[in-house]
Amino acid sequence: MYTIEMAYARMRELQDLANRSRAHQPSATKLRAPKRAAKKR
Repeated sequence: MYTIEMAYARMRELQDLANRSRAHQPSATKLRAPKRAAKKR
């Protein structure tokens, strides 16, 4: 069974990884910016 809580925890893990890699790769910020604007909450 896959719950919303599990999906949310996974999303947070991926965001943490992305934030860490972004610190090492400044160009990644430009690539990700449009996707973040369209994100639903």
